[in-house]
Amino acid sequence: MHSKLLDKHGLKNKIAGSEFNFRYQKAGNKIVEDVDRLLTEMNIGPKEIYTGQQMHTDHVEVVDGRNGEAFVYGKTFKETDGLITAEPNVALLIKYADCTPIVLFDPKKRVQAAVHSGWRGTVKQISVKAIEKMEEAFGCNRQDLLVYVGPSIDQDNYEVGTEVYEAFSEVRNRDDFFKSHGEKYKMSMTDANVSILLEAGIKAENMEVERTSTYTSEALHSSRGEGPEYQLNGLLTMIK
Repeated sequence: MHSKLLDKHGLKNKIAGSEFNFRYQKAGNKIVEDVDRLLTEMNIGPKEIYTGQQMHTDHVEVVDGRNGEAFVYGKTFKETDGLITAEPNVALLIKYADCTPIVLFDPKKRVQAAVHSGWRGTVKQISVKAIEKMEEAFGCNRQDLLVYVGPSIDQDNYEVGTEVYEAFSEVRNRDDFFKSHGEKYKMSMTDANVSILLEAGIKAENMEVERTSTYTSEALHSSRGEGPEYQLNGLLTMIK
């Protein structure tokens, strides 16, 4: 599974699902084998791979190919859920299960961002923070950005409490991606992120949205579907 839109414009990308596991706490150093296998399948040999210690923050780090801390594979940043780089042949890796992976790419400036957006990151609008940092650091224009919203859990299988619904009280069009379900709610992570991106000025025609559900698809890991021993999918991107 990958974004044809991004690939067409020069951003290599691939989602590695149920045949891989990028949850370091469970996989340990075996994760290196899965990273290597993913690179082989993509037929790429990046000079460096970057990831973040994803903690449901809205922190976005700019990668220059030299910063970051050594990890079992490549380099990492503490408490970071978004990565941006303009470096060719530098790969960004986002890990996720039911959260939403989002990729932003400026084909003119040749700048990419990869974001992990759970409901907390979505409330904090981490994708918008990434857009703003792309503009500040690289002079990107959000009107030029191509966006891929990757697969996450579907609304019918994502029940949340009233505290999540209330957390989105200041987000426009909230009721477009929540529906009441008894004393709780069902939330569409996909629609929430699409709504926020459109509100931020991303053009609808520049967006590719993958609606495959991590919960129902056998090709993808799901934290709610797999329980405490859940594994993680990976989304790897690299500017050609």
